[in-house]
Amino acid sequence: MMETMLEVKNLNKYFTKKVGFFGGKQQVVKAVDNVNLKIKKGETLGLVGESGCGKTTTGRTIARIYDPTAGNIIFRGQDIAKLSQKEIKPIRKCMQMIFQDPYASLNPRMTISEIIRTPLDVHNLYTKEERKEKVKELLNIVGFNSEHGNRYPHELSGGQRQRVGIARALAVEPEFIICDEPISALDVSIQAQIINTLEDLKNTLNLTYLFIAHDLSMVKHISDNIGVMYLGNIVETAGSDELYKNPVHPYTQTLLSAIPLPDPRKAKERKRIMLEGEVPSPINPPTGCKFHTRCKYAEKVCSEIAPELKDCGNNHRVACHLINKI
Repeated sequence: MMETMLEVKNLNKYFTKKVGFFGGKQQVVKAVDNVNLKIKKGETLGLVGESGCGKTTTGRTIARIYDPTAGNIIFRGQDIAKLSQKEIKPIRKCMQMIFQDPYASLNPRMTISEIIRTPLDVHNLYTKEERKEKVKELLNIVGFNSEHGNRYPHELSGGQRQRVGIARALAVEPEFIICDEPISALDVSIQAQIINTLEDLKNTLNLTYLFIAHDLSMVKHISDNIGVMYLGNIVETAGSDELYKNPVHPYTQTLLSAIPLPDPRKAKERKRIMLEGEVPSPINPPTGCKFHTRCKYAEKVCSEIAPELKDCGNNHRVACHLINKI
């Protein structure tokens, strides 16, 4: 039986927003609302959903860049949700993050070698000479030579910058990496290279990933299991192949129907599912199931009671009152 690397229980992250002319009133933005996830060692969990659904906030909260409002983040058997920044520092060696924007996540005033070396300096790992050798090794792992270490971020392409972000994340030899849409800012021709690099590193270094993305076809390629998010909630989880063959939640069905097909004939025959209305505001979300305002199957119970994730067989869990009617 595989060891559980990460388990998230009832995770909430709310932000307070001041409104009014003098900022005297406050509104609560429920970015992540009662999320539950489990990732086993060596697996990749893909997390997908529309922009603004809370995917990135979930990742940043798990990494403790944001402090959770409530819930548990159990990493390697230890609940890290309430640890102070001083207490969590040693754990950061085991958990790293690759950020979405390769243009904004690198310090433009530092050379590539300095950027990659920074985690080693922060955690006081190795001697000065050993750090130089470690940086060269990391450059080689992501497909660079030592000469690239003397360059600055503005001298690199987007794909090369993202490789620097990957090297920086690998510097302290983590077991678990949160990949926050690592290919969304890159050209299509470069995306496959980055995905292949991540897969090779996973197999070589026995890594575990939380892979956040909105490109469903790419998520299927890299993930063992997939979680679908809508307005701060997980609405469906399943194995990668199972989810694509048998999507149950109406929102998941809608997302999958939007994936482009390479065969023009099949694309023409397929019926695209279109959602009506706009995504509700996380400041004032709908009662009950948050998706019921856009769901063509919605019944009275959907607006009154929030559904829980229920197992419908084959390790497939869905949060929907109408599983047997869809």
